[in-house]
Amino acid sequence: MKILYFDCFAGIAGDMAVAALIDLGVPFEVVRAAVASLPLPHSSYSLAVEKTSRKGIAATRFVVRVEEHQPHRHYADIAAMIEESPLAPGVKEKAQRIFFRLAEAEAKVHGVEIGRVHFHEVGAVDSIADIVAAAAAIDYLGIDAIHASPLPLGSGFVESAHGRLPVPAPATAELLRGIPVHGAAGAGERVTPTGAAILAALATGFGPVPAMTVAAVGSGAGSRDFDDLPNVVRAFLGESGAGLDRDEVQVIETHIDDMNPELLGYVLERLLEEGALDAAFAPLQMKKNRPGVRLTVVAPPERLESLAGLILRETTAIGVRTYPVQRVKLRREIEERQTSLGPVRVKVLRDGEGLVRVAPEYEECRRIAAERGMPLAEVYRIVEREAAL
Repeated sequence: MKILYFDCFAGIAGDMAVAALIDLGVPFEVVRAAVASLPLPHSSYSLAVEKTSRKGIAATRFVVRVEEHQPHRHYADIAAMIEESPLAPGVKEKAQRIFFRLAEAEAKVHGVEIGRVHFHEVGAVDSIADIVAAAAAIDYLGIDAIHASPLPLGSGFVESAHGRLPVPAPATAELLRGIPVHGAAGAGERVTPTGAAILAALATGFGPVPAMTVAAVGSGAGSRDFDDLPNVVRAFLGESGAGLDRDEVQVIETHIDDMNPELLGYVLERLLEEGALDAAFAPLQMKKNRPGVRLTVVAPPERLESLAGLILRETTAIGVRTYPVQRVKLRREIEERQTSLGPVRVKVLRDGEGLVRVAPEYEECRRIAAERGMPLAEVYRIVEREAAL
């Protein structure tokens, strides 16, 4: 499994991410061609790669020089520009996801519908170039999962088309929902909207470096120098070790002994609908010898706040406990396999490239059992035997 890890000790911006990926080994021509494929006047901008250093650390800079005044653009204009371009499908999909997250954040900050979002700096050529270039570079590397370190918030103020804004800027702050942050870095804008959007849209985990064998490291420099830290983001490219996937999740727990048990099943359904990876009740004998249950929820880090809030709204709990845990897991993919009962979707579990087992999907087997009038257990046996061949 190919993993890309962004070490954002000083922060991240769109141009820094692209520069780190180029420094990692992505040919400049890959990102240049991707941007050139967009329907933008080529005379209005130029791209360049420069070698530089930040506090003694050698790094690469990705520079977009804008030659003419750029018009403001609506989200719909940018989405159409990307969709109608000859970019590869994987590049389009990643770029669209990033811009959609930006549009969501801007819409919430300004209190308008997404379709009416009017981009200023973000809609300018330099930001469009940063995002499309990042999407092209990540697609070129064939990344399976992106992880990143917690992000520094920064402090102070930044000048924008809307005037003087606090750091992090409102759109950046909105994009940071569900992402772990810290205040260890000094003043200044450490995370830009484009940098936050790239991670919010594409990263699947935030925390320590996942277990992997490092193949390459790239350093991307920002345009500014900071007094406290070298303004660099590092990109680590590696393969997950031992063929196993690893990630970090949040566990949410609470004890309940004063709730109508008829409502408990509904709570589990709602938690899973809202993004919980798993949820379960276990019986407890609680104070005053009252029977109760322990509710345990496994949540993606970015869903911690929303799922904890759901528990507090939908149950009688007045508080929850949360803590991060590391998971080591088999790779899981959903594939369609041919069997004597017809095509069936199954979970294929692998340790690296080796097949561990094939697990029938309950709903698929239930459907076949109902259609053919067969016992469900027999359908399971046939699918397990034939889908693994």
